[in-house]
Amino acid sequence: MKKLIYISFIFICFHSNAQSVFGKWKTIDDKTGEAKSIVEIFENSEKVYGKVVEIMDASKSSRKCDKCTGTDKDKPVLGLVIIKGLSKDGDEYNGGKIVDPESGKIYKSFIKLQGKDKLEVRGYIGFAIIGRSQTWIRVK
Repeated sequence: MKKLIYISFIFICFHSNAQSVFGKWKTIDDKTGEAKSIVEIFENSEKVYGKVVEIMDASKSSRKCDKCTGTDKDKPVLGLVIIKGLSKDGDEYNGGKIVDPESGKIYKSFIKLQGKDKLEVRGYIGFAIIGRSQTWIRVK
């Protein structure tokens, strides 16, 4: 019985310390190094999504995604789902898309934890080698 309790305790401790991509992340512009927004990453129907929940520059908080296409056209950037349909694949999530609200362009995407508080977010066209990465910081 003691062995079972000990194993359960270890499992609970390990599970509670498991790292996750879910939660809120501060986006950092890879060109300027400035914080731009807070994106909340969540799961829905076994797919991973990311929604803009805060914009750092108050003067841009009412901006619309006028360069976006499809159903995102002219939606407010605040509340916009910019990461769509990623699936877990080993230690990363891929197979989905990411929208750049500045340009309206849609890229293939993957995200991967880099330690417990950093997230690599990559958008690319064609091959992952040809693209752009940002490192987002977990909001505590």
